[in-house]
Amino acid sequence: MATRATVLYDAPGPKAQRFNRILTGITLVVIVAILAWVGMKLADKGQFEAAKWSFFLDSTTWTTYVLPGLVSTIVAAVVSIVFALVIGALLGVGRLSQQAPVRWVCGVIVEFFRSIPVLVLMLFAYAVFAMWQIFPSSYLGFAAVVFGLTMYNGSVIAETLRSGIESLPKGQREAAIALGLSHRQSMYTILLPQAVAAMLPAIISQMVIALKDSALGYMIGFVEVVRSGRQLGEYYGAMIPALALVATILILINFGLAKLAERIEYQLRAGRARRNIIAKVPHQRDVGVVTKDEATVDWHAEGHKDLRTTFE
Repeated sequence: MATRATVLYDAPGPKAQRFNRILTGITLVVIVAILAWVGMKLADKGQFEAAKWSFFLDSTTWTTYVLPGLVSTIVAAVVSIVFALVIGALLGVGRLSQQAPVRWVCGVIVEFFRSIPVLVLMLFAYAVFAMWQIFPSSYLGFAAVVFGLTMYNGSVIAETLRSGIESLPKGQREAAIALGLSHRQSMYTILLPQAVAAMLPAIISQMVIALKDSALGYMIGFVEVVRSGRQLGEYYGAMIPALALVATILILINFGLAKLAERIEYQLRAGRARRNIIAKVPHQRDVGVVTKDEATVDWHAEGHKDLRTTFE
């Protein structure tokens, strides 16, 4: 495909491409040099000795430390994400309510929990739950982590949905009113589904944040994958290998969620007729920031004929 001008900038020419390749090469050389220097320092400290890595072959490493911590992390993240989606939808719609008290209350809740760090929310919830004995002592850490992640991410999702609804053309709401739909009917049947579809990649990205923030439960005694990794490293005297394993696990999970968000974004750009999220979305090579029609090849039903190019 020939090089052409794009929406925000022109596609780089031969000189710009050559300059970009030079910068990329220099950056790679610097990164490799830094990694080599770090590796040499670790080797001098004996961190690459087989004895410090052989515990990965021990079954108790996985059954006692890694897997229980990973399960706790995933369960806390999934539960908090489900609650955050529900609370975020309610607060986001509430901020657009026609009733001023409802808008005011929802706005205060969203701004309050968005402004407080997640760790402070977890510590506060842990103290309150312990004082009032709301949960058994064995579940205090889990409940506090879920509360902090739910309220923070729910507030962020509420703002995401609100901005998505307000970004829709006003004609959508006006057409719904003209058809006789009430504010609630137009919100739940017309506006909210479109906003969710448009904001879905951002919502999934927020799930990645919830998964990573679950590691903050370490401060209140919640045994998640990071705490399990530290315990593993302390038990075998190999902290760096243990934390490297934890980092690899979290990177793989977050990479999978990021790819899911990218897939859904392609899915939405390819047109609403495409419903199979697993199927490969056809798109042209990236030549810069272009319009939707140029960046994505629209999906068509089997047997479709484009009348614009058919002269039969």
